[in-house]
Amino acid sequence: MKDIREAVEQAQIAQAHGRRTIVFVDEVHRFNKSQQDAFLPHVESGLFTFIGATTENPSFEVNSALLSRAAVYVLQPLGEADLQQIVQRAQAIDAVPAIEPAALDRLVSYADGDARRLLNTLETLAVAATREKREQVTDEWLLKVLGERMRRYDKGGEQFYDTISALHKSMRGSDPDATLYWLVRMLDGGVDPRYIARRMVRMAIEDVGLADPRAIRMALDASEVYERLGSPEGELARRSASCIWQ
Repeated sequence: MKDIREAVEQAQIAQAHGRRTIVFVDEVHRFNKSQQDAFLPHVESGLFTFIGATTENPSFEVNSALLSRAAVYVLQPLGEADLQQIVQRAQAIDAVPAIEPAALDRLVSYADGDARRLLNTLETLAVAATREKREQVTDEWLLKVLGERMRRYDKGGEQFYDTISALHKSMRGSDPDATLYWLVRMLDGGVDPRYIARRMVRMAIEDVGLADPRAIRMALDASEVYERLGSPEGELARRSASCIWQ
């Protein structure tokens, strides 16, 4: 609240001198209701332009009164062409060595639409290449440097629910490749396999059971097998069940 009051005072001084103020709040969802409400009268009076950034769904994390006075813009992940352009700019200033095409494709895929993730990886590659006196980043060496880092995945936030929704909709759409992709991505991201087992039972009941009543029995069997065997053996039961449903 002290920082908010200071921002208001600075905005009032700027306004007295004919200048406008922008107040930018990063991670605005971390502000509690009282803190968010403190901005409201000044947004209404036009004292400053308020911009809040959040990785969460603003409909749930931002007060409705403040949200109703704002325009919401959703920032989408960058496309492959955008990420490749970032790599090209880094190479143009000799920040990173040459990268072979296969390694570039893997690097862009690894970034998963996140420019900051890509830049951090490029910095890691540049330091490692300098240390090893490498003139080119090969696909084999890239895999060695990246090691076992996992794809970007938020186990507790909005991305978690987007991913489980994608799994459910892929199953509902009878797309086995997409179903297995989202299933493995969630496992790779560290989700509790028992949660996936419960969702598979739900999918069997909601989307498959009428067409094939055996699906419910298979989902329950897969869940029970995992409880008995644990990981990684139990994961084979869930994958088999998801394939058979198709």
